[in-house]
Amino acid sequence: MNLDLTPEQSAFRDEVRAFFAENVPESFKSRVRAGMRLEPHEFTQWQKLLYARGWGAPSWPKEYGGTGWDPTKLYIFETEASRADAPVQFHQGLELIGPIIFTFGSPEQKAKYLPAIVSGDDWWCQGYSEPNSGSDLASLSTRAVRDGNEYVINGQKAWTSYAHVANRMFLLARTDPDARKQAGISLFLIDIDTPGVTIRPVVTMDEIHHTNEVFLDNVRVPPSALLGEEGMGWSYGKVLLDRERGVTAATTTRLAQQLRGARKVAAETMVGGRSLLDDPRVADRLAQFELEVMALEGMVMRTMAEATSGQDSGPRASMIKIRWSELLQQITEYWVELQGYDAMAFAPLGPFEAPDAWAAKGMIYSRVTSIYGGSNEIQRNIIARRALGL
Repeated sequence: MNLDLTPEQSAFRDEVRAFFAENVPESFKSRVRAGMRLEPHEFTQWQKLLYARGWGAPSWPKEYGGTGWDPTKLYIFETEASRADAPVQFHQGLELIGPIIFTFGSPEQKAKYLPAIVSGDDWWCQGYSEPNSGSDLASLSTRAVRDGNEYVINGQKAWTSYAHVANRMFLLARTDPDARKQAGISLFLIDIDTPGVTIRPVVTMDEIHHTNEVFLDNVRVPPSALLGEEGMGWSYGKVLLDRERGVTAATTTRLAQQLRGARKVAAETMVGGRSLLDDPRVADRLAQFELEVMALEGMVMRTMAEATSGQDSGPRASMIKIRWSELLQQITEYWVELQGYDAMAFAPLGPFEAPDAWAAKGMIYSRVTSIYGGSNEIQRNIIARRALGL
């Protein structure tokens, strides 16, 4: 691969770099660097800033309000975002359901939903996992039964990120209980304030409320809530999950943020008159991380290029998802280890804020990355089937 930038690409990099330098709020940076998610209103604030610049949907085609950027520009954008500690755009609407709508949705659905996703006016949540159907998603039991000119939906969804602030939800429900598991599932787009939708919070060990359980009790929706064809939800859902892993792939540049944080702590922590970075064991560990991040980024660029040209990358998205999540957990854990007692602050404590005080909370949050988007065990099964024929 030729990684040298053309003059046009260099000019684009300078434009993006200048935008981030001017527009990324200082209040975002320490949390972003630690791998933390922003508050919902901050995500919306950032999305609207990018939308005003014309960059609201970096990976979308121009015809749907996107930038139409090629993989190189996308990579430049994400790399410069990482260097500036700029937040990742919230992806549920932008990178998950949005592309499914513009690929399989009706003209009416495209007109209704796509502009509000790009502008940040709509917030979507994902109704996939259930209490007994997480990794084995095809066994889901939420039902959607046709009743005259409506579908009636009953069931429960689990680990629904940001349902408490969302105004829309996309969900999978079984419309044909007699078909084989995958064939009887459909994909629906619903308003979160529809009667019968109840949301209960789930506070995780990072002490943040971003996940929920959602109950659907006789939720009535019109036929226009069905996306695409009845019974094709599993096929659309697989495309969506591949995109979710692809989103993870596109943001592997963000590993550099955590690595810079760890390197900074090592350089500034003095032991016996020398910095930790002067310890060959620390320097070797950080160098190994840097090499692995560079190798992963090369794999990501290849995958993005193949996707743009219409090639099937096979199970590479699963490979990237596994390695990205493992590296994120290892790097943030080492970052906290380097901080020693300072890591016990867990989060900023007013005037007593320790250096890189968000790192411990970021390390705890990183544990979820090997579970969401399909657990790493499921990703290994995909690799075994698609790459090894097992």
